[in-house]
Amino acid sequence: MTDTSTLARGGADTSAPSRRSRKRERGPGLSPKAVPYVLLLPGLLVIAVLLLYPLYQMVEMSFHKVGLRQIKAVNPAPADFVGWDNYTQILGSDLFWSSLRNTVLFAVVTVALTLILGTLVGLLLNKLGPKMSTFVVVGIMAAWATPPTAQAIVWKWLFDSDSGIVNWALNLLPDWLSNLLFGHADWSGYPWFNDTLTLYFVLIVAVVWASFPFIAVSVLAGLKSIPSELYEAAKMDGSSAVHTFRRITLPLLRPVFSVLVVLSIIWDFKVFTQLYLLAGGTVNRDAFNLSLWSYAEAFSSPPKMGLGAAIAVVLTVILLLITFVYVRQIVKTEDDIR
Repeated sequence: MTDTSTLARGGADTSAPSRRSRKRERGPGLSPKAVPYVLLLPGLLVIAVLLLYPLYQMVEMSFHKVGLRQIKAVNPAPADFVGWDNYTQILGSDLFWSSLRNTVLFAVVTVALTLILGTLVGLLLNKLGPKMSTFVVVGIMAAWATPPTAQAIVWKWLFDSDSGIVNWALNLLPDWLSNLLFGHADWSGYPWFNDTLTLYFVLIVAVVWASFPFIAVSVLAGLKSIPSELYEAAKMDGSSAVHTFRRITLPLLRPVFSVLVVLSIIWDFKVFTQLYLLAGGTVNRDAFNLSLWSYAEAFSSPPKMGLGAAIAVVLTVILLLITFVYVRQIVKTEDDIR
């Protein structure tokens, strides 16, 4: 029974509402566990449309013989199923092994140089003041933002045999120094793009020039997250710069370097635009990497798009295997540390 004196003073019986508030009904909506998956759904759909479906088409094409008759706009002929013939032809070709060698050696050298130069520049940026650091970052990121086509054209001009500034600068060196360093004294008309070795030297320079800014900025961002007290303590203990980097900077930036190595391997393994323009197309078959060989088979006359797709599938599988082994090693190392 409700107390009449309480009601007389204007009070209210709150016992029933309080009991109802404890039994609030859950309104219609998503389960909290389902919310992350729903938020990921738009991104997964975009990836499926832009990546997975073309990848499926590429794999399917690699098992067929696709030529001009199959890509006609009007009344195209059905593609002939050839099974594993395209892959057998690839593995039995001398071009596969030379292209694979060029791809792997170029990626190893370029990834190493990019990471070393990018890390050094990132350490330098961390030592600069805010204004100078911002100025340098804007300058180097302009190189990273340059499209690959423009990069290749600029470096082809610089290394031009007749009017390139590189040959002009090398001719300024004394003959004894030029012979000592390069085994060559006269650089007038030197053809950088005719020989595979010198062509890849220019390609490495061009790709490293355009790639190290991303590494440098990523390393700089990682350095900003390291507490300054650690460096102050190391300085008080008399630690050298190299020892400090090995004992403090490198272990704490290991996750950053892990991601950068994977990205660099993927980017450098499938370099195409710069090599195609520097080599002048598909004339020099000795300079092929897997990407350029795939393009040459798919679009040169007569086009063999099934064979080109098979080469692209092989390149994709190699990248997946390398990435899997590297990521597995990273996870195993982190588990051992824990």
